[in-house]
Amino acid sequence: MTSGEGSTAWVPCPSRKVTPPAGYPPEEGRFVRGNDLSPVAVCVILKWPADAIPPSIERLVRIGVETGAALSGTLQTENIGIEKMLCNLVANPNIRYLVICGPESPGHSTGEAVLALSVNGVDESRRIIGTKAPTPYLYNVPAEVISRFREQVKVIDLLNEGDPELVRQAVWACYQEEPTPFRDYVLFDPGAFPQEPICATITWKVTQPWYAPRSAQEEAALERVQAIIEQIRSRRPGKDAKQ
Repeated sequence: MTSGEGSTAWVPCPSRKVTPPAGYPPEEGRFVRGNDLSPVAVCVILKWPADAIPPSIERLVRIGVETGAALSGTLQTENIGIEKMLCNLVANPNIRYLVICGPESPGHSTGEAVLALSVNGVDESRRIIGTKAPTPYLYNVPAEVISRFREQVKVIDLLNEGDPELVRQAVWACYQEEPTPFRDYVLFDPGAFPQEPICATITWKVTQPWYAPRSAQEEAALERVQAIIEQIRSRRPGKDAKQ
């Protein structure tokens, strides 16, 4: 579906729900848009390349949206992938839960990074605290997007599980009116988050987070190199010869 299709300005809806803003969801990706008023989204961890996604993973995505999720899709990387997901989640205040499922990515530890982000947040260098993921840096989203995600969305941990019926039960429990036990959780639809949505997109300032500076010294050195590059680029052919 096209982002923002059928959306209007942010206005209250009946039953403690809101209409997502125009432009929702703000980031493209491998997801399906379902019921905008649903309190739950489904994230299936993807450890395969795009041209080799197995039918079982595609089925989990379909189960999510068919059961009533607002968004259901795959997540592959622990940096830019998470950033894009966060932007889409906080753009819809109705989304209060995120079900993480599917087999973990051994190279990226993406699911574990999302769980750690939910519990611990990020440090001063924008690294997700408490994760073993190799490059869990969230440089391309405002800090308010990260904090809003942690305030607004509760993560339901089904990592390394791929039973479609289990995912269906989790989604179903999230939109019940009365508190509903599911595993170690008690789930129900609390209504929309009581603040206006954040409809942000990633900045793409750091497209290769694995090369980004890890300390103040590295950052200063990188800034000096970039300044020299800009000076070289600003010189017009023949400019030095005329001076």
